[in-house]
Amino acid sequence: MSRNLLLVDKKILPAFFEKVILARQLIHGGEVKDISEACKRISISRSTYYKYKDYVFLPEEIGPVRKAILSMLLDHQHGVLSDVLRCISDHEANVITITQTVPIREKASVIMTLDILGLNVSIGEFLNELRDRNGVEKVNLIDIE
Repeated sequence: MSRNLLLVDKKILPAFFEKVILARQLIHGGEVKDISEACKRISISRSTYYKYKDYVFLPEEIGPVRKAILSMLLDHQHGVLSDVLRCISDHEANVITITQTVPIREKASVIMTLDILGLNVSIGEFLNELRDRNGVEKVNLIDIE
């Protein structure tokens, strides 16, 4: 999974990378009620948080990553979910749980928990491949463990 990862001293990186991590810690620690509050507290924009949240992690967060929770918005068309599941399988991840809402305005919300221990690409590449699928409107990484 680490083929596209770099180990870089944070002293040479812009401060907002560390702030993205701090925002995620505030959210996961329950210290704030939502992303907006976390971003305000540490003085970064929400767009910065969303742009980098899937790509900036502490080494202990990357360790032996086993699970990821994804949120997706899919077109309500024949084969879209099957294509997403095939992509997951092709990258050697496994579905632990899957929940799909009733489609509204021809869009269905899907939340999946995946076992990504055997993922054969970086998490960023994996998310981008899912986003590039036909009928996939959005893919968000909610959490990673």
